[in-house]
Amino acid sequence: MLLPILSLLAGFILLMWSADTFTDNGAKIARIFNISPLIIGLLIFGFGTSAPEMLVSGLAAYDGHPEMSIGNAFGSNILNIGLVLGVTAIILPITVEKSVLKKEWLFLFLSTLIVGFLLLDGFLSFTDGLILISLLTLFLINVFRESKKNNLTDSDNDSLENNSQKNDKGRTWLLLIVSLIILVSSARLVVWGGTSLALSFGVSDLIIGLTVVALGTSLPELAVSISSALKKQHQMVIGNIIGSNLFNTLGVLAIPGLILPFQIPTEVMSRDYLFMLMFTLLVLILSMRLKISRFGGFILLTALAIYLYQLFWI
Repeated sequence: MLLPILSLLAGFILLMWSADTFTDNGAKIARIFNISPLIIGLLIFGFGTSAPEMLVSGLAAYDGHPEMSIGNAFGSNILNIGLVLGVTAIILPITVEKSVLKKEWLFLFLSTLIVGFLLLDGFLSFTDGLILISLLTLFLINVFRESKKNNLTDSDNDSLENNSQKNDKGRTWLLLIVSLIILVSSARLVVWGGTSLALSFGVSDLIIGLTVVALGTSLPELAVSISSALKKQHQMVIGNIIGSNLFNTLGVLAIPGLILPFQIPTEVMSRDYLFMLMFTLLVLILSMRLKISRFGGFILLTALAIYLYQLFWI
């Protein structure tokens, strides 16, 4: 019993450190090529902070626990909006650009609807996985196109900063690779510890994935979002949440379908999917005035509390 708990704690700590290091050095590399803050949030932070979910999902499916994978994907999306965006907005209201709602949020919403349609038959198949991966590829192609259109113009200060970063890029790449290796190892610890605890307490893989594992793999998003908000990098916050949820919806969910297709528990679609869709809609509703206020943050946390109540007591 003690060993799985220690494995879970060590895995979470290493996940947080490695994800933070990964995104930090990824952002440095992105800035060398003058990529906009929104693109950094969508791509570098979105992928970096979703890497734990992807690794946990892949390892869980490979070990024969695909329910933990889908729980991790849905649970992380719910926590990213309810907890991460909620807490960040309470600390500092978040400005949202109208173009983000028209493009990136719309793509996330449509992707969520497509996931619902694919899973209506109660089975995550290999074909479903291929469709989701194809949508993720389309999203990445669009992001790369946007990055070319929205390259930042160089100022003298930017040039000096970029020269300094280029001189130190060897160390940056090394830290990026090391942090990725630690991400893989810590994800393995989380899967093993979470699975062992689930078996010990008789708790289903789905509930463990929706709560413990989802919370652990969402902590990097929380750290990155709070840090970005305090630095007034609002577009990085929004980019991080939308990008991370897209990677979760299309990438994390596709992995178990490609590795080990399985029958989905009925409560996933009747409860978890509906809450994930509701939280995605809440982002639009609360952003109608192009700002998520502190009151909006409280609404998100309240909705999360309602979900957790349904999860454990109903």
